Amino acid sequence: MDHNAEPITADDFERAAAGILPAEIWDFVAGGSGAETTVAANRAALESIFLLPRILRDVSACSTRSTLLGRPVDLPVATAPVAYQRLVHPDGEAATARATAAAGIPFVASTLSSVPLEQVIEAGGQVWFQLYWLRDDAATLDLVRRAEKTGCDAIVLTVDVPWMGRRLRDVRNRFALPAHIRAANITTSRAAHQRDSDGSAVAAHTSQEFTPALTWSAIDRIRQATRLPLVLKGLLAPEDAAQAVEYGVDAIVVSNHGGRQLDGAVTSIDALPEIVEVVRGNCEILLDSGIRTGTDVLRALALGASGVLIGRPLIWGLAVGGERGAARVLDLLATELRDAMGLAGCADVADARRLRTARVPLMPGPSAAARPRPSAVQASVSGGWTDA
Repeated sequence: MDHNAEPITADDFERAAAGILPAEIWDFVAGGSGAETTVAANRAALESIFLLPRILRDVSACSTRSTLLGRPVDLPVATAPVAYQRLVHPDGEAATARATAAAGIPFVASTLSSVPLEQVIEAGGQVWFQLYWLRDDAATLDLVRRAEKTGCDAIVLTVDVPWMGRRLRDVRNRFALPAHIRAANITTSRAAHQRDSDGSAVAAHTSQEFTPALTWSAIDRIRQATRLPLVLKGLLAPEDAAQAVEYGVDAIVVSNHGGRQLDGAVTSIDALPEIVEVVRGNCEILLDSGIRTGTDVLRALALGASGVLIGRPLIWGLAVGGERGAARVLDLLATELRDAMGLAGCADVADARRLRTARVPLMPGPSAAARPRPSAVQASVSGGWTDA
């Protein structure tokens, strides 16, 4: 492989994945809801945050190590829960979990994983189980108990999906899962595979499976079913963060679901400072939606987050090179974060959280959907990385 073509940024992997994946699967991964306003705004908001580096600091032993939910991690990062990863690579979540374990960060396994939870656990790293509340309460709580029994380290309850946001790319594609892909952790109908549905079969399936009646009482029910730490994912309003603290959750994830739920929702990074203010250190605060680089991680830390969740870039790496591609994405993120921390005068994550920031609004650039697919670059990059 031409050395110059080796992926050295998440954007390189994005371009390569766009050239590899079938169009409707690319749209499923890359797309957001509505006009994808929030998808684009997530990146524009992150890129508008500038850091005030400190000088004359000894950064010769700059360390990215930290803790999440009281356990050591090599980076203040976990994976975002992404459904149906076998859509992009035959090994799916098993490969991503192995790469994540090697990187020393938690893997968050989705309820809608295309690989069973028990197989994900075999990767050997920290695993958090992301929970969607099903219409069947008993089945939902059985999932919680199963997660604890199989060795998961936390429950991550997603709270922003009463139903799936209207994702126009999937509607136009009449997107349905291929016959060999299924939600391996739950018993479901074949609705997600029926392309003759009106629009997205995957959206029809989630409407059929998920309850829109989820309330705060779910926290008590989970607490009764498990002793695992509980994380709430999908908060943007400070009032909700304050109530989460009152309910005693261990962490929250400030998230707009990567722009895939309410189009026009505030960006996660814009919501973060006020949530940090109301939480006052009473639980950990993670952030997702739009994280692409180590500098993005540093931005989130500087604004008060304990860490971040990374989603789409890991899937691009998985699509391009399976476990090796996912591992490379995480290695690049670690390299970028250490570089950004050192150049900002931060010897450790605690220093990073003391950095000051300035806001300089920028015009949003083209979304991932609008970026061209330069075939020559993609061919050289993907040709050396694809192992499927």
